[in-house]
Amino acid sequence: MEDLDALRGELTASINGAADLDALEAVRVAALGRKGSVTGLMKSLGQLDPSERKAAGQAFNALKDEIAEAIEARKKTLSESGLDARLAEEQVDVTLPARPERSGSIHPISQTIDEVISIFGEMGFTVAEGPDIEEDWYNFTALNIPPDHPARQEHDTFYLNAEKGDSRMVLRTHTSPVQIRTMQAKKPPIRIIVPGRTYRCDHDATHSPMFHQVEALVVDESTHMGHLKGCLIEFCRTFFGVEDLPVRFRPSYFPFTEPSAEVDIGCSREGGSLKIGAGADWLEILGSGMVNPKVLENCGIDSTRYQGFAFGIGIERLAMLKYGIPDLRTFYDSDIRWLDHFGFKPLDVPSLVGRALA
Repeated sequence: MEDLDALRGELTASINGAADLDALEAVRVAALGRKGSVTGLMKSLGQLDPSERKAAGQAFNALKDEIAEAIEARKKTLSESGLDARLAEEQVDVTLPARPERSGSIHPISQTIDEVISIFGEMGFTVAEGPDIEEDWYNFTALNIPPDHPARQEHDTFYLNAEKGDSRMVLRTHTSPVQIRTMQAKKPPIRIIVPGRTYRCDHDATHSPMFHQVEALVVDESTHMGHLKGCLIEFCRTFFGVEDLPVRFRPSYFPFTEPSAEVDIGCSREGGSLKIGAGADWLEILGSGMVNPKVLENCGIDSTRYQGFAFGIGIERLAMLKYGIPDLRTFYDSDIRWLDHFGFKPLDVPSLVGRALA
């Protein structure tokens, strides 16, 4: 037993004295490897008398377990200290100016949002924002979306393990909840646009589980369908830079608008490429309509006195069409080469009265 105590002390000292993981591994091999000192003791059990074998085996196993635990504890300590040293060595001062060899680029999504805000800002719209995590009432019920609507199903919506009242919280499926919050907090007239992230269970070349929308809401005593059409025609022609861009409205259905309309823009697909402008084809671009009176009443607005319109646009879709980006997934690949190609200069600020020089 004295020899075991001496070996235990020697190995413990070696473990505690290991300066790095490589040195610790050498101690482990010397103790517990195929030819290690502790392994040699375990192999010697067969040479002992049966009366001594049981007690010796227990003592050898206890030593083996103790040394293994000490090695693991030291390994954890060395790993943590190594990580701390690496973090300290690789830390970056985020207050430093950008590297001179790379000026950085504005992401196409950010640029497109700024362009949309610039256009609607000239029309008198203001920007409104709201939470990404929403209550069921704001995301569905207040918008006249019935309980059995497919959009409420888990195959389409991200539900959270959190509840408020009797319903689960959700990642908002559109930015329309901000319209509801605005109508509750502010009396008409209202004229807002709502850019932001939205979330749906979908992922392929044209769909993403997280994407961006910008929605608009106008509520007053005199707004009608003609105002909606004029607003959207002007936006489409300004955004795509085509003065005579054909725009048409098709009857559609949305629970939160009545009547509702899909908006198409003219295009041509000659030679296998898509070109925005006068052509033989049409391309669906957004959904719109007059605010359903039930939605106004849900927000405490007198629908016999006030009316308005709303519409929603996918930011990624606009960017893909305007800048020729073929695959939605590349927006989120974090590929610096892609951003160098499709990105914008930091001072290329969207404006209807001109652009700032980079």
